[in-house]
Amino acid sequence: MTAQAAAVVTPARRPKTVIAVLSLACLAAVVLSVAVGSVSIAPTTVISVIADHVLPWHPGTSATAVQAEIVWEFRLPRAMLGLVVGASLAVAGAVLQAVVRNPLADPFVFGVSSGASVAAVAVLTVASGALAAVSVPVAAFAGALATTLAVFFLAQRRGRVTPNRLVLAGVAMSYLLSSVTSYLVLRASTPGGGVSEVLSWLSGSLAAADWGDLGVPSLVLIVATVGLVLLARILNAFLTGDETAASLGVDVGRARLVLFAITSLLVGVVVAVSGAIGFVGLMVPHAVRMVVGSDHQWVLPASALAGGLLLVVVDIGARLILAPSEVPVGLLTAVIGAPFFLWLLRRSGRGEA
Repeated sequence: MTAQAAAVVTPARRPKTVIAVLSLACLAAVVLSVAVGSVSIAPTTVISVIADHVLPWHPGTSATAVQAEIVWEFRLPRAMLGLVVGASLAVAGAVLQAVVRNPLADPFVFGVSSGASVAAVAVLTVASGALAAVSVPVAAFAGALATTLAVFFLAQRRGRVTPNRLVLAGVAMSYLLSSVTSYLVLRASTPGGGVSEVLSWLSGSLAAADWGDLGVPSLVLIVATVGLVLLARILNAFLTGDETAASLGVDVGRARLVLFAITSLLVGVVVAVSGAIGFVGLMVPHAVRMVVGSDHQWVLPASALAGGLLLVVVDIGARLILAPSEVPVGLLTAVIGAPFFLWLLRRSGRGEA
């Protein structure tokens, strides 16, 4: 039995406890995120305002009208969007790493985020005619899916797809799409070109979040994660290699396409509301597997919670580091994620030596 196959059958270590702890940590992070800012609000007041909106029997809140508006209309949607975006990226990263059997795979490195961003930015800056009728979320999903399919077909050789070729094709597509994005930035630099919106997509931000941004991404996250957990056996089989997975009854080609489509949907809908935020899908699944093992029945929900927690915490830092100014959250995840990527690269190199 290979080391990867052995990892699949290794019993998860206290996964239910880990998920419970992550759930509580997410709740605490959301309250803290809503409490901190240019106007500080006590955590108890935050909880009171939230309870007043979601619990019909709640007796009311002692918060002022201004505090209630800050909590409910501005900060809570931002914190909740951080949870949804981080969770979606982490789940997508966990799936991609399993499907291509490469620890360096994630939506950002794989080019999926770049494809979604290019399509969304194109709609924002150059949309005309029929393209103008396409909404940003639809364009982002279409871009993510088109990139995924392009990577899949570019990686084929004699009808077969290998994980290494998938990663190389993904990196190549990412560079190509970055060039297209650079062109769009130059084009948007003209008067009325919307360069600020383009730069927002490139850096990733949760600053403009409102309740209207949460509906579709939340629904997609819940449905996709539940569906992927039901497909956990297939994801576990991918870790053992394509041949072994096929011997276990998995239609490898079809399953890979379905899983790529799901990750494209996850990435596309969150990029549409937050821009391209990198490295969350790279870091979180690795940390989760160290704690709960490699069974995707536990890896996926734990990754969702850990990804949401990470992005909410990073967003708090993004608001505090240069307060009252704000650092785009995507820049901070890159600062954290790039060294992690290099560490993984060196670790993988030692394993091959």
